Amino acid sequence: MPKVKKVKKSAPVPLNASKSKKLSNPLIEKRPKNFSIGGDIQPKRDLRRFVRWPKYIRLQRQRRTLYQRLKVPPSINQFTMTVDKSLATNIFKLLKKYQPESSAEKKERLRNMAAAGKTESTKKPMVVKYGLNHVTGLIEKKKAQLVIIAHDVDPIELVVWLPALCRKMNIPYCIVKGKSRLGRVVHKKNAAALCITGVKAEDKNALSNIISSVKTNYNDRYDEIRKTWGG
Repeated sequence: MPKVKKVKKSAPVPLNASKSKKLSNPLIEKRPKNFSIGGDIQPKRDLRRFVRWPKYIRLQRQRRTLYQRLKVPPSINQFTMTVDKSLATNIFKLLKKYQPESSAEKKERLRNMAAAGKTESTKKPMVVKYGLNHVTGLIEKKKAQLVIIAHDVDPIELVVWLPALCRKMNIPYCIVKGKSRLGRVVHKKNAAALCITGVKAEDKNALSNIISSVKTNYNDRYDEIRKTWGG
């Protein structure tokens, strides 16, 4: 058979070779960054994982993790059952009407009384009562009409017995979010518990509506709450 002559195929011209190269500007010098020791400043990174956080923040996070992983007894778990947003709004609207006077307002009132030459009036104004010992005394004397407890009191042992005392004395109570929010009502940084001992005639209807809702959610559900574990 006759030999077939092999034809060598030349390699195709690459696309980049066909295009003209971009001319670099000789005035602008290319300076790649060097991030080794003693070199350029390192780029900003998220270092929150490596931060040594303050002790109180570490304790908060450890406590939250433990509450998620361990079985939480009902007496502590009840503080996770806070009132809903609409009821909390109504409660704080009522509390705002009966805020105690601030130190500046008291100073002004006493100055005006001294200028007028008057003595202290015997009739006490109807205001929100605060302070754990004061609130406890009012509950034991059955003078409190509504008790509001913060859900994040630390240590929790300060208020863990308060719902049981309210149930024993048949006084309506509720648990709301934020000791700082309660504190703002009485011009303090934080407040563990507040109570209402009386309201004006125009607010009695609003108070009775709140008390009925609170009793349904807390006082009447005593058997269910004391059996509900958390974690």
